[in-house]
This record gives sequence, structure tokens and C-alpha cells, in this order.
Amino acid sequence: MRTALVASVALSAAMLPTAPQANEKGVASHYSKLSVTASGRAYKATDMVAAHPSLPFGTKVKVRNMRNGRTVVVTIVDRGPFIKGRIIDLSKGAASALGFSGVQRVHVTRAGK
Repeated sequence: MRTALVASVALSAAMLPTAPQANEKGVASHYSKLSVTASGRAYKATDMVAAHPSLPFGTKVKVRNMRNGRTVVVTIVDRGPFIKGRIIDLSKGAASALGFSGVQRVHVTRAGK
């Protein structure tokens, strides 16, 4: 009985979502074929917005291109990316401001920090 309870608690803890991250290094990509975001906001490729798997909608983050040092502040309005190894999907406008298309290594931090 005790073993079953311990296993149940361990399984429950494993199923909890991880705390939202806002200090990450990894690969960013961009997306542009979308009409409405998961937050319900209309999407325009020129907006400075992004998708993140766990940060709350409305969170502002600073994204720095690790290759050229350019930075941009974006607002989280969508969920994603859904490709392993990627940490954020940027609007085409945000990716362009960072000087890349496709994928790029970036550093993501909360804006203002």
C-alpha cells in the first residue's frame, strides 16, 4: 500500500508542468502562415510576437541573436514551437529584425532584465 502511494505521488509530480522559463539558450525559428494565435489575437507577420511552450500570454521577452548580437523584444501570444530542440517561434518580422530566416541560436530573457 505504501509503495503504491509513493509511486502515485511520484507519477503525479512528473505530470505537473514545468515552471515557465525566461532565461534560455537554444534554437529559434520563425513562422508566418497563421491567422489567429492560441491567445485569440489576430496574427500579422510584421508584429513583434512569438510562440513559447509555457510562458504566459502577454509576457514580454528579449531575444538576442547569438551570432550577430541583435536583440528584439517580443510578446508571447501563441504556443509552440512543436519541433524538438527549438525554444521559441518568432514572427517573421521579429526574425527579420534579428537578421535571420530559418533557424538561429538565441538567448531568451524576460524583457527589462
